[in-house]
Amino acid sequence: MVFVRLRGDDYLYSRFAKARQGILILPTDILFYCVAGVAVILVGLAKGGFAGLGAAAMPLLALVMDPVAGAGMLLPILMVQDVVSVWAFRRSYDRRTLLLTLPGAAIGIFLAWLLASVINEDAVRGFVGVIALAFGTYRLLPLMGMQMKLTGPAPEWIGTVMGGVSGFTSQIAHAGGPPFQIWALSRNFPHLVFVGTSSIFFTIINWMKVPAYAALGQFNRENMTLTAVFLPLAILSTVAGVQLVKRVSPERFNIIIQLLMVVIGAALIRQAIW
Repeated sequence: MVFVRLRGDDYLYSRFAKARQGILILPTDILFYCVAGVAVILVGLAKGGFAGLGAAAMPLLALVMDPVAGAGMLLPILMVQDVVSVWAFRRSYDRRTLLLTLPGAAIGIFLAWLLASVINEDAVRGFVGVIALAFGTYRLLPLMGMQMKLTGPAPEWIGTVMGGVSGFTSQIAHAGGPPFQIWALSRNFPHLVFVGTSSIFFTIINWMKVPAYAALGQFNRENMTLTAVFLPLAILSTVAGVQLVKRVSPERFNIIIQLLMVVIGAALIRQAIW
């Protein structure tokens, strides 16, 4: 069952009802499946090498469902997609970067789990909105002649801190890319090494998030059934991303996606407040 209602600002959102008497209850609203399908495609393209596109997936889902449930539904899909992307870039990664960032990521995931366990759905939606608005704005800065980046090789402890921020935002909204990228880009990796290191980093992070989402009760029948529904689309979009990234410049898509993130982020913040 899906409860659909309009708030005063006319933004539509949905959330799952608790299944009663052991009956499996799934969404019936076509809007949900359209939005969720687009979110899965964006994640697939990101896993295939279009870094940044996947950050819009969770904010999109938060428009049509409980954001914690949406993140729980998306995590197994991310983990399956990880297999494709890690295999594709298995020979192109930097081991030192992983060793520096992953300990911080583990701490960030733990802190985000603590936060999600004590705040309500609207507060989580607001956090997702803030993350989307901030990260979308960050990626649009170069178009305005500004850029937030570390100049030259940064101290290694910065990598651990950025790993922590990445783990936190990844746990909340599956959007850990920008903090990791700010530091990783300062190391001037070749493109494929950067993509491969990012793929392996977030693969490990996703496995770290499993206990946290299990503790939040998000691996339930409803979420796992929806995961199975969208899994074929996830795999196809990841394979497509791996092929497209070798032929098409990701920058062609980034502007539209980041503008979308800013708009969605503002909408989610407004929903959370009103």
